[in-house]
Amino acid sequence: MQNDENGFLIFIVDDDKSMRDSLKHLLKKSGWQVEVFTRGQDVISRLKNVCPDVILSDVRMPSMTGLELLENLKGDFSPPMVLISAHGDIPMAVEAMQNGAYSFIEKPFDVHRLLAALRNGARGHRQALETARLRERLTSLSGLDRILLGQTSTIADLREEIFDLSASDTPVLLLGETGTGKSLVARAMHDLGLRSAKPFIALNCATIPLQDFETYMFGTIDGTRGAFVQADGGSLFLDEVGTMPLETQAKLLRAIEMQEFTMLGASEPIKVNIRIISASNEDLGNLVEEGRFRQDLLYRLNNMVLNLPPLRERKSDISLLYSHFLTQQAELYEIVAPELSADDVASLISHDWAGNVRELRHVAERRIMAARRGRGSVAEAIARNGEPDEVPETLREAVAVFEKQLISQAIKSHQGRMDAVAEALGIGRRTLNEKIVKLGLNKDELL
Repeated sequence: MQNDENGFLIFIVDDDKSMRDSLKHLLKKSGWQVEVFTRGQDVISRLKNVCPDVILSDVRMPSMTGLELLENLKGDFSPPMVLISAHGDIPMAVEAMQNGAYSFIEKPFDVHRLLAALRNGARGHRQALETARLRERLTSLSGLDRILLGQTSTIADLREEIFDLSASDTPVLLLGETGTGKSLVARAMHDLGLRSAKPFIALNCATIPLQDFETYMFGTIDGTRGAFVQADGGSLFLDEVGTMPLETQAKLLRAIEMQEFTMLGASEPIKVNIRIISASNEDLGNLVEEGRFRQDLLYRLNNMVLNLPPLRERKSDISLLYSHFLTQQAELYEIVAPELSADDVASLISHDWAGNVRELRHVAERRIMAARRGRGSVAEAIARNGEPDEVPETLREAVAVFEKQLISQAIKSHQGRMDAVAEALGIGRRTLNEKIVKLGLNKDELL
């Protein structure tokens, strides 16, 4: 049977060799990893490279006492310290505890009591570190961590790939199910790259009527600005590229190859400098075999391919993602986020998440709406997938829901042109940006 202490690292500090050897033997036999020291100064030096789960130190030692070592260890995440002494008394124990000692034990000590104190101290320290790491990830997220939140090796590797490809101009094809964050990744690649100061234009190929496709893509001579003109110098994101009409694909291929295109009604081509990022939730190879997608266009788009994993393959990330979205929604509706119970975690893990991260975000929002009324659970929020949301009971909730729906529709109607969105809503661009942030809207996901 594996000991609970297995894997815990302890530093033992004592100038008495026989005591050091005795404690080392006892703890190793109990499954601990042990490092021994004769002086407190050596412990301080070692802590620069290695942090133990707990420190066990004698009080009375030459050059640096255990209490002096304790004073040097003060810090938010310093390892807990258990002090032992043959000369201990109540005043010394009180002083040690006031200075931050985890426990104080007199020699000769009871072995079971000593092991219990060390084990509890080590467990508490690890839990504190884990809690701090989680809090840091939820409150101080930045860079790619904000785009692809998660701790699994798959997501960590994907973040590294995105970072590497951001410095390149090579076309990238993003593959993944609906809701896996393809538009967010595309935007991140632009923002992290050399073109970040230039436009990022997102075009959802699935929402453009067939008869208007070339107009949206290339524009017209009478002044309609197409996506290629708008994205000049920056990045053009072609979402759901597999839905593009076959008759348009040849013109797109030429525009990508030559970095030039011809507007409808024009006779002279226009030169552009654009990076192409595309995305699909379908296997484009299958579309090629079915005659619905040009193979030569696929070869132009898939110089580099990134696969975004579905949420069901990232089980260990689900609770972290849910907590992040729950915190966002709680701030929006100005309430304290409900605690995550064991039943909530079980519901999160057992669900198949067909809608992936997007579905998880919606579940968190429904959970907060229910919490406003003092009820609800994760299981109930999941069960309501696809059902119409309840009518908000407070004016603040109603205003937030209405603003979110109105702004979302305006962004879709105006294809993400934010000046046009602000004008249509009758508000300033700055006010629009503030509301988008407050409401937790993501423009790229709406397009």
